[in-house]
Amino acid sequence: MLPEDIARLALEAFDDAVDASGAFRDRPGQRLMAEKVAQTFSAATLGRVEEDGDEPVRAIAVIQAGTGVGKSLAYCAPAIATALARNTRVMISTATVALQEQLVNKDLPALAALMPQAFRFGLAKGRGRYVCKLKLSRHAGTADPDDDDDLFPDEMAAHAPLHVMEARAVFYAKLVRDLASSAWDGDRDNLAQPPESELWSPVAAESSSCTGKHCPVFNQCTYYEKRKELVGAQVIVVNHDLLMSSLGSRMLPELDNCLLVLDEGHHLPAVALDHFAASMDLSRTLWLETLANRARRIGGLMTVTESADVPRLAAQLRQGMVDLSRLLMDLHGQAFRETRSAHGPVRFRLPRGALPEALDEPLRLLNALAESMLAVLNTIAKALRSAMRDQPDEARKLSILYAQLGMLSPRLEKVQATTELLLKAAESEEGSVPVAKWFTFELGQGGLDSGMVVIKAHASPILPGSTLRHHFWSRVRAAVVTSATLTSCGEFDFYLRESGLQDDPAASALEVASPFDYARQGRFVTVQTQADPKQAEAFTAEMTRLLLGDVALVEHGALCLFTSRQQMSQAVAGLAGALRDKVLVQGELPRTLLIKRHRERVEAGGASVIFGMQSFGEGLDLPGQLCETVFIAKLPFAPPDDPVGEARAEWLRSVGRDPFSELVVPATAIRLAQWAGRAIRTETDRAFVYCYDRRLVNTSYGRRLLEGLPPFLQQRRSAAGVVSEG
Repeated sequence: MLPEDIARLALEAFDDAVDASGAFRDRPGQRLMAEKVAQTFSAATLGRVEEDGDEPVRAIAVIQAGTGVGKSLAYCAPAIATALARNTRVMISTATVALQEQLVNKDLPALAALMPQAFRFGLAKGRGRYVCKLKLSRHAGTADPDDDDDLFPDEMAAHAPLHVMEARAVFYAKLVRDLASSAWDGDRDNLAQPPESELWSPVAAESSSCTGKHCPVFNQCTYYEKRKELVGAQVIVVNHDLLMSSLGSRMLPELDNCLLVLDEGHHLPAVALDHFAASMDLSRTLWLETLANRARRIGGLMTVTESADVPRLAAQLRQGMVDLSRLLMDLHGQAFRETRSAHGPVRFRLPRGALPEALDEPLRLLNALAESMLAVLNTIAKALRSAMRDQPDEARKLSILYAQLGMLSPRLEKVQATTELLLKAAESEEGSVPVAKWFTFELGQGGLDSGMVVIKAHASPILPGSTLRHHFWSRVRAAVVTSATLTSCGEFDFYLRESGLQDDPAASALEVASPFDYARQGRFVTVQTQADPKQAEAFTAEMTRLLLGDVALVEHGALCLFTSRQQMSQAVAGLAGALRDKVLVQGELPRTLLIKRHRERVEAGGASVIFGMQSFGEGLDLPGQLCETVFIAKLPFAPPDDPVGEARAEWLRSVGRDPFSELVVPATAIRLAQWAGRAIRTETDRAFVYCYDRRLVNTSYGRRLLEGLPPFLQQRRSAAGVVSEG
């Protein structure tokens, strides 16, 4: 079929879905978006291209779809119809579990009932979202006594208090019982209360220690059972983290042979930076001795001669890490002792990414040793995999040996990756963009009395666009990137630059306005405090007083968003009596339980106000009376101590560019639009947004921020309470 015929067929599928069910309401903006999706996905060349053939056609659409457009249907229907016509698959990537669940449990089943051609869909999650039953049996004390007790060492047991270990034992025993009774399916997200990472990590599945079909409990493996559901699925729902971590693997469909939708696409740049960053712990190195002993023993069993070198390499690597720690203490120890705190790490960033000369040779040595040791481990792992294939009767024993080796190898990979990034050229060398490099110092177990200092090294790229362009977009043929907030101050420029799509000839942008009448449905009120927001102490005191006065007037549901935990704590401390009783504070309850409690209070006719921070500023859907007011304590600028942001701002200044106008303001505009977007969720909502930061109306950049908001009726309120149109 010709591209125009496929596009027409895809748009017809969307129209038919809209006509077939009253659950979907036709909106002009929604159809405009569906047209763009159909045109994009029909134009791209997918699959293998012959060496003497034409260059493949790439097509990427960046679509801002305002709240209420109904973007899920606008991209699902034409994308699926195109995939069926072209005999390929659709991969939908989101940033949040909530949207994944909405797609898999609501949107896709509803669409499947409407489309004439049947299609299958499934949810793909990272391996770490599922329990490893082999690990769980170890930690719950139900493992096969014939297996090696050293398989999954419990490092927490050496220093955790007795009551903590008892609580862990109870938790793991309950997981075992729930799995046995089918009350739980092994998916972390399906637990009634999501566990802390310290509880989950020891029993989470990992690729490095997984032997697949050779595992003793492979036939009961939750991860592989879920993977089976994806076989033959035309639509696969993933998340951005899994998408990045799967680059170059066979875990997901090839990016050059599928249709890709990136919903909540404004998260993509940050996810990319996190994925390509690296860090290593220089202070806790006992794992190296354990890994070396395992590698020597297993390598000997596999007759890998190189394994004899592992103890020497590990000893040199461990000594090198100790030496580097001492050098760092010489460089920063005095400053750490003067500023140390029992409440968190102290950070020392390397200006312009330039390594002190004293660190260059030690880092090169660590990098070389880590690479050499990894090469030996890979040789041993390869021998184990071959043996598992050739000796099926020994597969159980061999798979346990493979898991032993794989449990600790990711730490060695971290050493190699971190040293490699730290050794990248500084900005002054060859005019290259620097890498953000920093070290953290923190008091160890026992706090101020222990004397132990935990030192970690960190490195990260600073330009997400460059990283995405090189590692991601070069693989993609057909994609739609969408979100309610992709423009900044009314322009796509910032997002295109951040995402790596600026100047990409395959990329085009479209803004689809929300169907909501913001001027009629909402008010955005800037409260002008007397104190300047830059005067933190005076401003917070005045803002808290004004905010609590407004919170006292809330009749139904409201959301109050803060830019720091300290700021939120001060506001909570100011609550008194009945006012405290109607406030729910982030962190005091699990997120799902807190929102459930909020709904119950409002639906019962009471007042309920949620106090939260950044994570509550987006993805929270509280329509109608559940959120009639949004309070924004202060403009949501990024934290001032973010080392990657600092390094990027430093580099921009060094090349004659203004980081505040080029980076800080556009990023804040997107965040502010997300926060304000919590107010109006349906065509019938009526809501107020209050922001207590006078810079919105008193500065030129503040007025730029206002231009990027939905078109609320804007008002100003003086500290004395006088309201005027603005």
